[in-house]
Amino acid sequence: MPFTAGLSFRAALAILAAMTALMPPAAAAPVSASARPAVIAHRGASGERPEHTLAAYQRAIEQGADFIEPDLVMTRDGVLVARHENEISGTTDVAERPEFAARRTTRRIDGVEMTGWFTEDFTLAELKTLHARERLPKLRPGNTAYADERIPTFAEVVALARARGVGVYPETKHPSYFRAIGLPLEPAMLKVLADHGWTRAGDPVFIQSFEVENLKMLKGMTALRLVQLVAGAGGPPDRPGVTYAEMLTPAGLKEIAGYAAGIGPEKTLVVPRDAGGRSLPPTRLVADAHAAGLVVHPWTFRAENMFLAAELRSGDAGGSHGRLAEELAQFLAAGVDGLFSDYPAAAVAAVAAGR
Repeated sequence: MPFTAGLSFRAALAILAAMTALMPPAAAAPVSASARPAVIAHRGASGERPEHTLAAYQRAIEQGADFIEPDLVMTRDGVLVARHENEISGTTDVAERPEFAARRTTRRIDGVEMTGWFTEDFTLAELKTLHARERLPKLRPGNTAYADERIPTFAEVVALARARGVGVYPETKHPSYFRAIGLPLEPAMLKVLADHGWTRAGDPVFIQSFEVENLKMLKGMTALRLVQLVAGAGGPPDRPGVTYAEMLTPAGLKEIAGYAAGIGPEKTLVVPRDAGGRSLPPTRLVADAHAAGLVVHPWTFRAENMFLAAELRSGDAGGSHGRLAEELAQFLAAGVDGLFSDYPAAAVAAVAAGR
């Protein structure tokens, strides 16, 4: 049964709001540019294990990550699972499974038509029969050896984090879309977190989204910290006509601070690049965000040449590893408060070296 079966979305929100009201008050977490920057394992240690698998999260924890990051999408029966997208042909073996061939379809997600297999068309039990697959096999061939991994639920990810003493940094993927089809992400996500004892501003949880309205909605539902994701181009899918560039002006950052504790900018918004792909001096974004009371957690730090600034590449192949340590040090010197990395061990070492 979907999460909302027998219970309207408004009723679910009311129940969660009432639960929050009964909790003891929690002081807002202070913004401190001097605190040790947080290492956020982007989809787990996804440079070394297939992304969004328990193996990737476990590897990240072993390497010293402070947070593990699950992207959240919903199943047909209302269970949150960790996948980068609700279209799963690139991260599972679903296309090889004849029993699911008829479920290939086309959907419009955030204004873009996508064809494939979508989590909202599968029950959790059906998804659990699939094997996770490396999304970038040519770039990361070593990850293809981990062929027995399955899709974890959000509850499994949180239980792992709690057991190992690290935080979680979930992203709500396409929240407006899921709400429109009767599978809202927010109540289910907060319930999982509450079931594991995480409800207060000081708990090791950040909730992130590229959308705006679901973060504003969450502001009224939870004391947990919220982060507005921003890209180098375009704007939030739920606010046509608004650009991320407008949101990153001092006035825009002040508005974000009214509902979020931080921003998660694409890394070139902090250290831009010239036409040749070489690093330019840092922008004012970190200083402006700190002035607005926001922490800054840029994404995504990867070791492969194709993701690095031109002066940090080593060799000619795009998949060869360049000088990630130097890039991390560059951003830490710019004053960021955390880093999303596919290679958390490198980020942990960079943070330690900069202390």
